[in-house]
Amino acid sequence: MCAHVMIAEDDDKQAELVRRYLQREGHTVTVVTDGRAAVEQVRHRAPDLLVLDVMMPRTDGLDVLRILRAESYGLPVLMLTARSTEDDLLLGLDLGADDYMTKPYSPRELMARVRTLLRRTAPPVAPGAAAAPAAAPAEDHLITVGALVIDPERHEITLDGTGVECTPGEFRILSAMAAEPGRVFTRQRLLQELHGYTRYIGDRTVDVHVMNLRKKIEQQPKKPQRLLTVFGVGYKLADPAKGAGRAS
Repeated sequence: MCAHVMIAEDDDKQAELVRRYLQREGHTVTVVTDGRAAVEQVRHRAPDLLVLDVMMPRTDGLDVLRILRAESYGLPVLMLTARSTEDDLLLGLDLGADDYMTKPYSPRELMARVRTLLRRTAPPVAPGAAAAPAAAPAEDHLITVGALVIDPERHEITLDGTGVECTPGEFRILSAMAAEPGRVFTRQRLLQELHGYTRYIGDRTVDVHVMNLRKKIEQQPKKPQRLLTVFGVGYKLADPAKGAGRAS
């Protein structure tokens, strides 16, 4: 699919390299060279994907991400950084990044991750057949686990009728688990749901997403009743009303 991708990168050579690869795949590309310009451009015309460098003048990439997520921009964000420590990676994910690459990186791998993010956040394609006359909206596509309702087509989550704001990565994890409530998902399986591959990505990526989800869907995130840890294995989603809300 062709998309509008924004590159926020103050290194001209790096930005030009990524721009060429993206355009080669048919994407429209906007390049900005500082964080403040990135925020302004997103507000003016939100792209389908933001490739965001951490170290930038005026406003760094982490602050850009904080601002955009605080303003409820849900666009997928792929962060680029020369920092390679686990703490830096987890901070970026905790702020709402969907993926993270450290420099130097392979442009071909970068494009693979771009394709994965765009594919997983693309809106559903309407069927080619003519639409039937308007009728009561079908809700067969909704995924329900107790008071938690997920609408994959609208990319919406509600809990007790109240909307829950999630990043694309959080949405993918929760949707996969809600489709099979009670099933135990290993971290590797959830990584596949996130990215379609596991190379170069650690298990802590999943842990951060789960921690953030608990803050959004649990009354007491430190004593979860829905999103449970199965020690030594992974995680599962349960309906507290059915008495399954206990960690194994």
